[in-house]
Amino acid sequence: MTHFSHQQPPRLLVVRNDKLGDFMLAWPALACLKASEPTPHVSVLVPGYTAPMARLCPWVDEVIVDPGDGAGREARQDLLAQIRAADVDALLTLFSTPRIGWLGWRAGIPLRLAPATKWAQLFYNHRITQRRSRSAKPEYVYNMELAEALLDALALPKPTRPAPPYWPLSAQEQGAQRHRIAEELALDPERPWVFLHAGSGGSAVNLTAEAYARLAQDVTSRLDENSAPSWILTAGPGEEDNADALHRTLKGMALDAHRLPARDGLGDFALSLAAADLFIAGSTGPLHIAGCLNRATAGFYPARRSATPLRWQTCNDATRRLAFRPPAEAGETDMHAIDLEAAAEQIARRLASSPTSEPSTT
Repeated sequence: MTHFSHQQPPRLLVVRNDKLGDFMLAWPALACLKASEPTPHVSVLVPGYTAPMARLCPWVDEVIVDPGDGAGREARQDLLAQIRAADVDALLTLFSTPRIGWLGWRAGIPLRLAPATKWAQLFYNHRITQRRSRSAKPEYVYNMELAEALLDALALPKPTRPAPPYWPLSAQEQGAQRHRIAEELALDPERPWVFLHAGSGGSAVNLTAEAYARLAQDVTSRLDENSAPSWILTAGPGEEDNADALHRTLKGMALDAHRLPARDGLGDFALSLAAADLFIAGSTGPLHIAGCLNRATAGFYPARRSATPLRWQTCNDATRRLAFRPPAEAGETDMHAIDLEAAAEQIARRLASSPTSEPSTT
């Protein structure tokens, strides 16, 4: 066990170097680390794709970009030099791979903690058994447990677990995003705005565009004029054509539909989600950004045990979270089996009872 004085806060390196949604679900763990005393210096190792989000994270002091598994020798040596120069006291790897375990060992980091899975754990001197494949808890809770285990190993006090929002924005920032979109799309800010992200990010199983169109039509039909939403369609890289086609479909159904204008990179796109009253998507990175912002969310999940609504739950308040999945007897990826009428009823009820969300401030 390592002890640190109040004059010398520990320097921590947290690794989550895979997909966007996984990284967003690490923010509660990062918030937990930053809430300890003395306040640690927290660096993160992330891929270039999620680095813009890491730079926006209020719980991160330094961002180190991982060149990835396919990097050449020079890039690997440069990464090792960066980590050595960071003078890290402890490494927390939220998703363990042999390359990262070997990197932490070669960098000479004294305390190295990771889940006790796969042979990569051989490179760590602190290991925590979690059995995540059983999907018994939300991913972000597993991550917070690892953060708390690291604080225990460092003999630092464990704070009360932070509560949402894990990405706290000021009311002024949220208002600025809403004002920006209202001007761009000539929207009424008094009406509810439902953001709909029909893309999958290349990983998550999602509803088809046709199913989302039926859902939007059904939700709107259940609401009166005052609570009927404006639908704002979003898209990730390479998903623009599909979002444009869905936009045309919704316009053809006489719905108030719009395309979110192009944004200046991932960070700018993420900030725009603060304007949403409700965000609808599959279990994708953008859904988890909205969850971190404590926006109301409606997520559509497959029936796979490793991808359950509990395991990949958004980290917003429970009162702001809806989740839908196929029945247990359906195929693992049979999203057609989801009861869209029941989903539309719950979403419409949510919009009718709380048409526009209040800002989520600290």
